[in-house]
Amino acid sequence: MRTSDSERGAAAVEFALVLPVLILIVLGIVDFGRVFNAQQTLTFAARAGARAMVLQNSTSAAITAAQNGASTLGTLPASAFTISPSACPAPGQTPAGTVPPSITFTANYTFAGTGFFGSFALQGKGVMLCGG
Repeated sequence: MRTSDSERGAAAVEFALVLPVLILIVLGIVDFGRVFNAQQTLTFAARAGARAMVLQNSTSAAITAAQNGASTLGTLPASAFTISPSACPAPGQTPAGTVPPSITFTANYTFAGTGFFGSFALQGKGVMLCGG
């Protein structure tokens, strides 16, 4: 089947109309992947910080472990991490028959994307029982 001269540029026009939408979808997928990776990294860092806190009962060791766990996001300041409560009780201070207290370690990060979605806050949380 032969096309007439008036329909010759129709495919190019259709492609020009669809291309921006396809590029938008691809950029959205890339940004979503970057955000998902940052969230997973924060969760890993918070878990590493909580683990260091319950094993060593040292705030500085926990923050260092979390900073090392989140090193792919850049250097996060110590103020990006919160620990609640600030220390585990000494062994034997938990009454018998009760659940031992737990440490909640939170890592905060502001994700600055490519400008497609803008920047927004991410949070990773790790919770572990005291005493390992």
